[in-house]
Amino acid sequence: MKKLNGTVIVTYRCNARCNMCNRYKAPSRPDEEISIETIRKLPPMYFTNITGGEPFIREDIKDIVRELDKISDRIVISTNGFFTDRIINLCKEFPNVGIRISIEGLEQTNNEIRGLPDGFNRGYTTLKKLKEMGMKDVGFGMTVQDRNAADLLPLYKLSDELDMEFATASLHNSFYFVEAKNIIKDRPMVAENFEKLINELLNSNSPKKWFRAYFNHGLINYIYGQKRLLPCDMSFDTFFIDPYGDVMPCNGTKDKEVMGNLNEQTWDELWNSDAAERVRNTVRHCDRDCWMIGSVSPAMHKYIWKPAWWVFVHKFLRFYKKQKYSMYELQIVRDLRDGKVSKEDLDKCSTCDMSACVNNGLSELSKEQLKDRTGEEIVAEDIARQSEK
Repeated sequence: MKKLNGTVIVTYRCNARCNMCNRYKAPSRPDEEISIETIRKLPPMYFTNITGGEPFIREDIKDIVRELDKISDRIVISTNGFFTDRIINLCKEFPNVGIRISIEGLEQTNNEIRGLPDGFNRGYTTLKKLKEMGMKDVGFGMTVQDRNAADLLPLYKLSDELDMEFATASLHNSFYFVEAKNIIKDRPMVAENFEKLINELLNSNSPKKWFRAYFNHGLINYIYGQKRLLPCDMSFDTFFIDPYGDVMPCNGTKDKEVMGNLNEQTWDELWNSDAAERVRNTVRHCDRDCWMIGSVSPAMHKYIWKPAWWVFVHKFLRFYKKQKYSMYELQIVRDLRDGKVSKEDLDKCSTCDMSACVNNGLSELSKEQLKDRTGEEIVAEDIARQSEK
């Protein structure tokens, strides 16, 4: 059986208040969240991302990792780094797990965007502690937008000094983020900051960073609303599973696309079902052109010759011609500069929809709890209850 690439969304509860994601307003109920029994039904994976919400809100996160460790070659957990003790505790038992802490810029920018008091220091301290423990696979994750683009290079340099990984993303709209209004307003400014990062990455001695440069080149292409540089094979060799056991192609669709439910089906039944085939057909005709690491990383492995050729050309130009990467390699960037397309034209290419009614992907029971309380209140009570134990 071919190993897959999987993302397990263990909870929709989140204690951050990010300006580009409204998931914290739409939490799942703890008693409905994916159980250890369901996790045991997942297939063998060559890579598993554990995410949320905030995955460390789950008090049984160690049990989840213990099960996934049996079937997955590599595990990376995406977190806001707030639950330092829980993270350290887990990493003592699982030193090979990767940890990506979302940091949206330097201290002031990060705390404004993520709405977590002292969020930068907590995340940064957690990362440093993990490094001191000898953890190899730790680093930052940053979602780039107008408000933090200027911090992109300084944050990369900070990660480089600490010998940490540095993962990037840009604004996306989907049911997963409970958001439809995200958009980059000043594309040339944001692209220019990506351009600086790409040149730093290409200048390094690390082949892994050269391929990261290609990924960031794809992010410039994405924020200009263009077709993906690589095909999207989500739902064919890659999947997401949400807190309710629903298996989906990805987290980038406007509404939740369900291939089946692992609480009720075996993996083989689900993966080979008519519903799964319908979703695959939808993916084949998807026009959202997302460029998120969850769909791009497997595509880069599968169609390796495309990024490899790009890397070869740019290393050659740098080495022999002393020529740096330029965002103007992309036709669309030149077209905007030259007035051949307008900002309004590019805005129409975006998934941003100011009048959209966002489906939050919650179950009926989870929606019910929001009738008399806000998501923020529910999660705050939850964390207070946990800290009393």
